[in-house]
Amino acid sequence: MTRRLTAAAPAEHPVRIALLKLIGEAGSVTSTEAAQRLGHSSGLCSFHLRKLAEHGLIEDAPRRGGRARPWQLVRTPPEAPEGSSLFHRELEDTSYRLWMERRDQAPEQWRQDDAFSAVLQLTPAELRELGETMRQALRGFRHRDPNRPGAAPVAVLARLFPLLTEPENVAGDAADGTFPTQGPRPEEGAAPVAEQA
Repeated sequence: MTRRLTAAAPAEHPVRIALLKLIGEAGSVTSTEAAQRLGHSSGLCSFHLRKLAEHGLIEDAPRRGGRARPWQLVRTPPEAPEGSSLFHRELEDTSYRLWMERRDQAPEQWRQDDAFSAVLQLTPAELRELGETMRQALRGFRHRDPNRPGAAPVAVLARLFPLLTEPENVAGDAADGTFPTQGPRPEEGAAPVAEQA
C-alpha cells in the first residue's frame, strides 16, 4: 500500500496520466500503439513508459511476437484486491487538480471543461444499462483519428453508485435485496443512484 501511494507523484505528468489510463483500458500497449492512440511520438511515449516502470507503476506484459515491448499495469497484490481501484482514483484526482492549477496556462480554446451530476431512481438492471449506454457513447469517439487537427487527450470520468443514508444499514433487507434510502421506498426495486460525469 505504501509503495502505491508514494509512487503516485511520478505519474503527475499529463502524458504519464494518459498512458496509465490507456493501459488500464487496453490491458497492455507498446510505445507505438500508445503514440497512435494519444497522438504523441513513439519516442516520447517510450520514455514515459520506462519512467513509469522505474517507479513501479507498470511492468512488462507478455510479448505478442516481434520486438515490440508491451507494458501492463502492475498487478494488484492478492491481499489488496481493491487497491487498483483506489490507485486509479488517486490518479484521477491528481490529474484534475493539475488541470485546475494550470488551466489558465492552456491555449484559450482549451480553458474549459464540462461536468454534470444527477440523482436518478434506477433498478440494478437500469444502472447497468446506463453504464453501458455511456460506454457506447465513448466508443464512438475512441476510434477517431488521434492525430486529427486540434485533438488532445481529454479525461472522461463517470461514476454511478447507489445513495445510502444509513451507513450502519447498508446490508439492506435480505428478503428483497433493497437497502434504506432517503424518502419513501421506491417501487419495483428502484433506488436513488448518483451519476457523476
